[in-house]
Amino acid sequence: MNEQQLLRFSRQIMLPEMDVAGQRKLMGAAVLIVGMGGLGCPAAMYLAAAGVGHLLIADDDVVELTNLQRQIAHAEKSLGQAKVESARDRLLSLNPDVAVTTIRERLRGGSLDAAVARVDLVLDACDNFETRFAINASCVARGKPLISAAAIRMQGQIAAFDPNIAASPCYHCLYPQVGELDTSCARNGVMAPLVGIIGSVQAMEAIKMLTGIGQTLIGRLLLLDAASMQWRDLKLPRDPDCETCSFRPHAGP
Repeated sequence: MNEQQLLRFSRQIMLPEMDVAGQRKLMGAAVLIVGMGGLGCPAAMYLAAAGVGHLLIADDDVVELTNLQRQIAHAEKSLGQAKVESARDRLLSLNPDVAVTTIRERLRGGSLDAAVARVDLVLDACDNFETRFAINASCVARGKPLISAAAIRMQGQIAAFDPNIAASPCYHCLYPQVGELDTSCARNGVMAPLVGIIGSVQAMEAIKMLTGIGQTLIGRLLLLDAASMQWRDLKLPRDPDCETCSFRPHAGP
């Protein structure tokens, strides 16, 4: 860590829980963020600013005018540009030392597994259950921690999972069965600051899990009702019969 980096991250390093050792862990970490929309933008920006060394960002969409109300990594000059390219430029403007790998596709199958295998932790910032379940299954199979979040209308939720911990549930434990639901903002609407709040919590949880500081959301589900600004913290047990995580070769005692 050079003098410029020591100065840049000095306000984090002075925290006794973090110190130089924790900052070095961040700088040596790689994180995959699936979705560069309302959740992925603030999460990626805070992780880049905090000093995570390598961010892999995945999205197959382009920037549209309706995105600018909440997807804060993008700007009017980015209209029509691939979201991953627009986000990459913004992240590098915050921290030129961060390595940003852009993946301009909807991750699935082998490409999803390959991306998950490259990183230390995954953030699910997408907007559909099919992709969420696929990300979860890949993380369980490869022993990668996952932080999953969702936000719609004026409600948000966030949970963390770690298949290396025997007591940790997985995303499928939370949603064992899901019908045909349209959870997109285009159909349901969303309040702009809500995604910033939830995406920021994702970034905070990622930093805690990468550095080993604080108490994580593993085994808990955090819910926000932004209309009343009330948080609920619910216990989330592991389903011993879960078809995704009931057998996990990575789980410890």
